[in-house]
Amino acid sequence: MSTSLYLQEVIDAHVEIEQWLSGTAPAEKLAPLLARFSVQFSMVSPKGAQLGYGDLSVMFSGGHGSRPGLRIHIDGFQTLQEWEGGAVVSYREKQVLENGDGNVRHSTAVFTRDAEDAVKWVRLHETFA
Repeated sequence: MSTSLYLQEVIDAHVEIEQWLSGTAPAEKLAPLLARFSVQFSMVSPKGAQLGYGDLSVMFSGGHGSRPGLRIHIDGFQTLQEWEGGAVVSYREKQVLENGDGNVRHSTAVFTRDAEDAVKWVRLHETFA
């Protein structure tokens, strides 16, 4: 699997997250969004909270339309390590709301591939810039 496919996964996932949280995605898009993440998924939020897949599911389930006008921009993508079954990547994420409020976060993500060779998010660590 090439680096460009992991980059594309980061971009595609954030497009879906942007659409979900801004409210432009229909309700039936929740299941495909959550399917991007391994059931063993865990993360450290920008504020240091430890979250698991269940927490992520609750957050997305209750977050539809919670951030009107949200725009997410990804840049600074780097592959830190890659192997046959996955990769560790880093990127910068800029979030801006329609009122101009926003934040920047530096993220490191770990990916694996499942039995069907689909890329799955396993771990995410975000830090506010």
